[in-house]
Amino acid sequence: MKKFNIRKVLDGLTAVSSPSSSPQTGAKENDFIIPETLQSEHFQLCKTVRHGFPYQPSSMAFDPVQKILAIGTQSGALRLFGRPGVECYCQHESGAAVIQLQFLINEGALVSALADDSIHLWNLRQKRPAVLHSLKFNRERITFCHLPFQSKWLYVGTERGNIHIVNVESFTLSGYTIMWNKAIELSSKAHPGPVVHISDNPMDEGKLIIGFESGIVVLWDLKSKKADYRYTYDEAIHSVAWHHEGKQFICSHSDGTLTIWNIKSPAKPAQTITPHGKQPKDGKKPEPCKPILKVEYKTTRAGDPYMILSGGLSYDTVGRRPCLTVMHGKSTAVLEMDYPIVDFLTLCETPYPNDFQEPYAVVVLLEKDLVVIDLAQNGYPIFENPYPLTIHESPVTCCEYVADCPVDLIPALYSVGSRQKRQGYSKKVHISYTFVFIHCQKKGKKYFRHFSFLMLQVLYKLKTAKVFEKTRSKEEKPNTEIVDEDPFAIQLMSWCPDSRMLCVAGVSAHVIIYRFSKQEITTEVVQLLEVRLQYELNDLESPEGGGYQTPAPPTPSTSPSPQTSGPQTHHSTSSNSSDGIRDNVPCLKVRNSPLKQSPGYQVELVVQLVWVSGEPPQQISSLAINSSYGLVVFGNTNGLAVVDYLQKTVLLNLSTVELYGSNDPYQRQPRSPRKSRQPSGAKMSRKLSLPTELKPDLDNRDNSFSRSRSSSVTSIDKEAREAITSFYFCETYTRKTDSTLTPALWVGTSLGTVLSISLSMPPAGEQRLLQPVIVSPSGTLVRLKGSILRMAFLDATGSFLPPPSELWYEPNAPANGEERERVRKRRPVSVSPSTSQELNEHQYAVVCSEKQAKVIALPSQTCIFKHNITETSFVLRTDVVQTVPGICVACFCANGHIMTLSLPGLRPLLDVNYLPLTDMRIARTFCFTNLGQAMYLTSPTEIQRITYSQDVCENLQEMLGELFTPVETPEAPNRGFFKGLFGGGAQSLDREELFGETGAGKASRSLAQHIPGPGGIEGMKGAASGIVGDLARARIALDERGQKLSEVEERTAAMMASADSFSKHAHELKPYQLACKLRT
Repeated sequence: MKKFNIRKVLDGLTAVSSPSSSPQTGAKENDFIIPETLQSEHFQLCKTVRHGFPYQPSSMAFDPVQKILAIGTQSGALRLFGRPGVECYCQHESGAAVIQLQFLINEGALVSALADDSIHLWNLRQKRPAVLHSLKFNRERITFCHLPFQSKWLYVGTERGNIHIVNVESFTLSGYTIMWNKAIELSSKAHPGPVVHISDNPMDEGKLIIGFESGIVVLWDLKSKKADYRYTYDEAIHSVAWHHEGKQFICSHSDGTLTIWNIKSPAKPAQTITPHGKQPKDGKKPEPCKPILKVEYKTTRAGDPYMILSGGLSYDTVGRRPCLTVMHGKSTAVLEMDYPIVDFLTLCETPYPNDFQEPYAVVVLLEKDLVVIDLAQNGYPIFENPYPLTIHESPVTCCEYVADCPVDLIPALYSVGSRQKRQGYSKKVHISYTFVFIHCQKKGKKYFRHFSFLMLQVLYKLKTAKVFEKTRSKEEKPNTEIVDEDPFAIQLMSWCPDSRMLCVAGVSAHVIIYRFSKQEITTEVVQLLEVRLQYELNDLESPEGGGYQTPAPPTPSTSPSPQTSGPQTHHSTSSNSSDGIRDNVPCLKVRNSPLKQSPGYQVELVVQLVWVSGEPPQQISSLAINSSYGLVVFGNTNGLAVVDYLQKTVLLNLSTVELYGSNDPYQRQPRSPRKSRQPSGAKMSRKLSLPTELKPDLDNRDNSFSRSRSSSVTSIDKEAREAITSFYFCETYTRKTDSTLTPALWVGTSLGTVLSISLSMPPAGEQRLLQPVIVSPSGTLVRLKGSILRMAFLDATGSFLPPPSELWYEPNAPANGEERERVRKRRPVSVSPSTSQELNEHQYAVVCSEKQAKVIALPSQTCIFKHNITETSFVLRTDVVQTVPGICVACFCANGHIMTLSLPGLRPLLDVNYLPLTDMRIARTFCFTNLGQAMYLTSPTEIQRITYSQDVCENLQEMLGELFTPVETPEAPNRGFFKGLFGGGAQSLDREELFGETGAGKASRSLAQHIPGPGGIEGMKGAASGIVGDLARARIALDERGQKLSEVEERTAAMMASADSFSKHAHELKPYQLACKLRT
C-alpha cells in the first residue's frame, strides 16, 4: 500500500509519480496521510462477453447432440450459444462474410466457409474457441459445403460447378474431384452453373446428390465415379432435401414451385407443388411466385411428413411481411415474420438422416431476431428465447450501467416486468441476475436489463410516449414534427437505485419524472410544468491570461423570479401571436385523458420547455435527480432549471450568465436584435448528440475524432453559448468559511467552470411538502480546461461519498396500511471515524473535464492535485468508480484510449489504446461502472462488455462456460431383421479408401493453400481434455466388458462343473447298464 504525505508533497521533499500530475500549493489544512491502495498491477483491460443479436447475420448451424447454435455474420463474426448462460463470440481475422457453417456433430468442432473462399476449422473444446486449420482456395469460389454425419470428409462445391473433398482432420485436399463436365450430360454444352447443394443419400453413402443452379440435379456414384441419374427442370434450383428413406428428394425453385422426384424416375418429377400459387381451373400451369429459397423435408413415425419452406409467396402480395410456411398433411400454416428470413433449421430428435426425424421445432434466423417455433403444439407458438438477443426495436440513444444494486431492486423489476411479457409462448425460462443495464431508444422506450457475468435478460420495459397525445390530424403535425428525429426519443436519463426514482429527458425538450410502485393506478390528470429558458447575451470573450484562475465567489443573493407557469392540470392554451410567431408553446401535447398506469414506473410529473419568441427550446444537455432532496435539475445552452417534484414547482430558472452574478469571467456583449424569426410551422434541425453538446465526427484519415463545437441550433448571430453539462447533488462546504456540511448542487459548464448552488431544505415529513426549498447561487468554485463531464466527492480518508438518497417506499399504499405507517428512511451519508475526530471536517471534490482532472480540498477550495488527461484528444466519458482495492477515475478518450487515475493523487495507473476506430455510437453509449466493469454498443445490435480489473482478467477463464461437454452419441437406428437379412438398410462407404492419398492421389498444390491456425497451447489443452474424456469413456467401456467377461467365465465354470457331475453319474451308471445287457 502506497501512502502519500501531502505535507511532504507540498514541501517538495517527494515527487508525484507522474510528471503531468502535480500537487498545488496552499493546502496546509490537509496535514495528514491519505492511503492509496491502487497500483498499476491492479488494472488490465480485456473483453469479457458480447450480448445482443449478431449484427447482419448471414448463416446458421446447429449441433443436435451438443445443443449448440452457431450464427455467422457478414463481418466474419461467430456467435455460439449453448445452454442458458453459455455464449461465446469469435472473429475471423479476414473479416469476410460467413456464407456457411457445418458442425462436426458431437465432436467439439465447427467448419466455417467465408466469402473470401476460405474454410476454417474451429476447436470448441475450449472456453475460447480458436482456429486450428484454414484452407484458402486460390482458383475457385466456394458456394456450398456439406459434411456427412460421423464423417471426416468435407464436400466443397464451387462456382465453376466442381466439387472438391477436404479431410477435416488434416485440412488437406483429396485427389478425388467431381468435375462439372463429367456430372452433366456429355451432349450438353451449357455450363450448369454454381453448385447450390450437396448431400449424400441417407440410405447409401456412396450416392451423392449434386444440385446446380441452372436446374440440373445429378445423382453421383462415388465408387464408379459417374452419374447414375440426371434430373432436369426448367427453373433454377435454390435448395434440395432428402426423404429419410433415400428414395425421394424435393427441390425448391425460383418460380415458387416444389418438385418431388423419385430417384429412379429422372424423366419428370413425381409431383409438382406451388404452395402459394393460384391453381387455374383449365389445368394450366399456376402463376409464378417468388422463389422458394429453402425447403426441408422431415418425416414422423405417427403421421404425415413436414415440408417447411421460406419464400414462395405470390407476386400480388405486395407489402406482405416475410413468411415461413409449414405444410403438414393437408394443412398449410403461413407464419409471418417481423424481418426478412436469413436462414432456418429444423430441430429433430435424431442426428441420423436415415431415420424418422421427428421434428419438434424450427429455428428461424431473421435479419434482426431469432425465433424458435414449436411444431408440437397447435398453432405453432414460439418458444420464449432464453437469450433475449434483440436489445431494442429502434436505435439506442443513451445507456447507463449500474453495478452492485440494492438486493431488492432487481427482483422488484423482474416482478413487474414479468407481467409485461406477451402471451402465446410455448414455455418460459427463468434465471438469476446481479447487474442492471438501462438503455433508451428513439421510439421513447426505456429497457431495464440485467447482467450476470455472462447473461443478459430483459427485466422491464417502459414506454414514455404514453404520456403524450398521438398525432391524429394534419393540423397537429407542426406541433410534433419540429424535430428531425422521433419526437419521443430519449436523450438523457438519471436513475436512483435506492429510491427507484427515474428521470428521463427527451429530444423534444421534455423531462418526465417516474416513481416506482407495485400497484396499478389510474392518473386522472398528468401533472405538467412549462418552463421558459431564454438566453439574452452572446459573443463570449475569454478573460486575459487564459482564464483558468478561480475568481472569488459573488455575494449570495436571492433567486430571481422563475420564468415559468405554475403547475398545470391541463395543456397550455398559448399559441401563435398576432404576427405568426410561436411563443409559449411546448413541442409535445401531454394527454388530457385519464392514464392507466401498470405496476412499475408511473408518471409523477412532466416538465416541458416551451417556444420563446418564435425560437424552439434548446436540447437538454444535462440532467440529475435526487430523491433525498426531492429535486430534479436540468440544463441546456440557455441555462438551468431546478424543479421540486414533491411540490410540483420550479425553484430556480436562470441563464448561465446569471449563475456567475457580478463576477462573470467572460466579457459578454448584449444580444443583437434578431433579423428574422422562425414561423410557427418551422422545422428545427436537431440531432441526438452527446450530453455535452459536443459533436465529434469520425475522421477517416486518422481514425480519430475531429473536434466540432457547433451547437445543434443555428443562429444568425453565431453565438458561442455556455451550456450546462453536468450536475452533482451533495452535502458539502459551499463556502470557504463553512464549518458544517449543507446541501448543495454543483454545476459544470461547457467552458470548464464549476459553480455551486446552495440548497436550504425544510424539515422532513409534512413540513417538506408545505415549506419552500430556498435555492441560491453561491458563485464559481473552480475552472478547468474543456467541458466539465463528471464531479464526485471523497471524505477525509479518501473514501467515496455517494449523493444522499432516500430508500424506496410504496407510494400507493393504503392510508391504514403498514407501508404508509413506515417512516420514509433516508440513506445516511457515510462519515469516516477519523473525520469526526478532526476539529474541522474535510472533503475532497473530484472534477473531471475533457482535458483535465482536479482534486479540490474543501472547505478551503484549494486545488491539491491536477492532472492533464490528454493534450491531443479529449475525454468522451469519465466516471469515479469503485473497484475492490479502492476508487479511481476511469476515462475514455476520443482517440480510443482508456485510462485510469488514482485518487486523490491522480497518478496514471492504466493507459491502453483500446478503440482506435471509434465512432459516435460508441461515444454515446460507453459506460463505466463499479467493480471494474464497462460496456458500449459495438454495433447497432450488440453490447460489448469489457473489464479493466486485473483480478477479473485473471479469473475470466474460470468464469466462462463450457461450450463442449462429453455426451454419448445416440445409438444408430435399428435396421430390423428383414432389412439386415436382405440388405435393405443403410449402405456404408469406406471413404478413407476412396478419398485417401492411396486411392485418389494428391491434389494440386496450386488449388488451395493450407494455413495453420493460432489454436496454441489452449487448443492443445482443450484437445487434451477431449482425449481425457475419450479415455475415460473407453475405460468405462473396458470395465463393462471385463464385467461381462467375468460373468461369462462364471457361467463357463458352472457349465464345466455340471458336465463333470454328469460324467461322474454316467460312469456310475455304466456297470448297471452292462449288468442289464448280460441278463438280457
